[in-house]
Amino acid sequence: MDCIFCKILEGSLPAHFVYRDERVAAFMDIQPVNPGHVLVIPVQHAVGLQDISAEDTKHIMTVSQKVSLAIRASGLKCEGINLFLADGEAAMQEVFHFHMHVFPRFKGDGFGLTFSPEYFTKPPYSSLAEHAEAIKAHL
Repeated sequence: MDCIFCKILEGSLPAHFVYRDERVAAFMDIQPVNPGHVLVIPVQHAVGLQDISAEDTKHIMTVSQKVSLAIRASGLKCEGINLFLADGEAAMQEVFHFHMHVFPRFKGDGFGLTFSPEYFTKPPYSSLAEHAEAIKAHL
């Protein structure tokens, strides 16, 4: 498999780990949004949410929370924390091994999300009901 994160996990590529157990690993992002940017990944290869177990998803969130608390306590510049998951190419996923970004934020750090012009026009309330029904039908 030609997955950079799998190579990191097997030790053939270097990384600075902050956490590792039998199911989850967390290491420093080599292209950080801000200093202290950590990636939390499953040890077992999974491309996206559809490929990861509910138990591993819960564990990744638990570890992400612990990493967030550690970033805040570390002395690194941090006024807030972002948890960011890109699931699929259209969602800006670049490495196709599930990973949660955990990174510190502070005013003026330059990171942001861009909204389309349509975002600023609220949809008809009835369309929200239609969308809710479509989603609920598959839960």
